[in-house]
Amino acid sequence: MADTEGTPDFHLAAYVTNLGKYNEGYLVGEWVKFPVTPDEMQDVFRRIGIGGKDVFGSPYEEWFITDYDCYIDGIYDILSEYESLDELNYLADKLDEMSDAEVQHFKAIVKMGEHSDSVQDLINLTENLDCYEIYPDITDEYDLGYYLINELGCYDMNTLKALENYIDYKEYGDDTALNENGVFTDYGYVVCNQSDFKEIYNGSRDDIPDEYRISSIPDIEAEQKDAVKTEEKKPSIRQQLAENKSKSEKTQSVPLRQKNDLSL
Repeated sequence: MADTEGTPDFHLAAYVTNLGKYNEGYLVGEWVKFPVTPDEMQDVFRRIGIGGKDVFGSPYEEWFITDYDCYIDGIYDILSEYESLDELNYLADKLDEMSDAEVQHFKAIVKMGEHSDSVQDLINLTENLDCYEIYPDITDEYDLGYYLINELGCYDMNTLKALENYIDYKEYGDDTALNENGVFTDYGYVVCNQSDFKEIYNGSRDDIPDEYRISSIPDIEAEQKDAVKTEEKKPSIRQQLAENKSKSEKTQSVPLRQKNDLSL
């Protein structure tokens, strides 16, 4: 993972590498901070040679990801070198749309290990945060037991007051977490509230909104031919000078009207 000083302005970045160049012994790639537009990704492809040709005339059409920068704990380890750029872009945009509180919520669920086995899972998770309850201040079994008994109001504390010194908050919290499959994370206690988890993305590229699809390969050869044609259509410097001189002579040959021309 690359080092980044200070607070990052992105959640996910990847070092996209030209696979053909890599097989030839050259590491040619570029860091991409997602999300990006299709045009921005096309520019990256051009700079790293995707769409160009090797010495034998075969096009460079494949890439892979050498490294990631990821600021959501638990995601880095599930990302592979051949992840879909479209999916990464989709996920990054969903993360960018979240508030700080929602990002913390997302981090806690990922730490829990729910719906975090693939980028597809993570994309779907961004739209299902309400399926989980997060208790940021509860970090262990004792905290959970104390919260349930003293703060949540599960029991009448007037009745239990005399027995308070005998209550095993840790044991009660441990039993509760076990029964409801809750998990203690660095971001608090997380538990599924049994709401329906809705799949918004089925893993097919066709299911990715058009604005997130960025993996089209530029046709550099066609672009170069178009550039040559455009250049050929442009008049030469000599022609431009001749045209400018002709325009100047025509302008000077037009007679000026006299101020006292009464025929007007």
